[in-house]
Amino acid sequence: MIHYFTIKNGVTTQARGTNFSRDSVIWVDLIAADDHEKAYVEQTFGVELFTKQESEEIETSSKYFETADEIGINMHYFRKENEQNINSTVSFIIKDKILITQRDTHLKTFDDTARKLKIGQPQDGDDIFLMLLDARIDYDADHIELITERISSLSKEIYTSEHLSRDILLKIANIEEATILIRDNVIEKQRILSAMLKSKIFPKEDAVKIQIMSTDVISLIEQSGFNFERLEFLQNTFLGLVDMEQNRIMKFFTVMTVIFMPPTLIAGIYGMNFDVMPELGKTWGYPYALGLMLLSVSVILIIFKRKRWF
Repeated sequence: MIHYFTIKNGVTTQARGTNFSRDSVIWVDLIAADDHEKAYVEQTFGVELFTKQESEEIETSSKYFETADEIGINMHYFRKENEQNINSTVSFIIKDKILITQRDTHLKTFDDTARKLKIGQPQDGDDIFLMLLDARIDYDADHIELITERISSLSKEIYTSEHLSRDILLKIANIEEATILIRDNVIEKQRILSAMLKSKIFPKEDAVKIQIMSTDVISLIEQSGFNFERLEFLQNTFLGLVDMEQNRIMKFFTVMTVIFMPPTLIAGIYGMNFDVMPELGKTWGYPYALGLMLLSVSVILIIFKRKRWF
């Protein structure tokens, strides 16, 4: 599917399909486009679109490249789907002031930017790319803030919960994964913004906007780093509390074992099958053995109490 945007007399119009030419087009957005649609865009604008493998390359050189008349950018977009943390790759090509984007799924920031085009009044594809990037940085900031709130909520749950469960550790792991992914995405944007400042193609009058966005990105990197440190602290706290709970349980069993050792010994002695055991023939033998067991337990309890071992 292809969405394309044209500008005429300062008014931006959106349409769908492949019935467009280079005239007045400032943005072409390919969403899970088929081979026919890709070929039409390549022929119309004289570009070579990214393959799926090229878009997903992790090398820094594949994230941003620039030729004499074209800029190519590959960027990860973090999103959640069915409670899963997902990185979607989005590719950008800027040539002759026209922006071409490639993606496999619908993204909220693209839809929001498309709705704001009439208000933002972009003049060309460069302006639209900056609008998309700015919207994405705002989205990342919102998501990092949401992660911060989840961490605070999880912290309260850990400190107030009477029974620590495996679910808490899984929540920590899920938030850690989201934090790592979004931090990597934000660092990626910082590198792209730095490359844009050095660009020979990108308009110099946009340098101030790019620097402001770069400052925002640095603050997001710091915030996500702080969130990751908090998660590590919570994980260590959780494991420490679990160890304390396990130690408490082991201490309980140890105390119970020590308490019942003397009665067990006494029962074992009087359970021997010897012919000569004077207490066995006495009427007071049974209460005597029980009393001796009770006395041994009481002595051990008094010792433990004075030592404050329980």
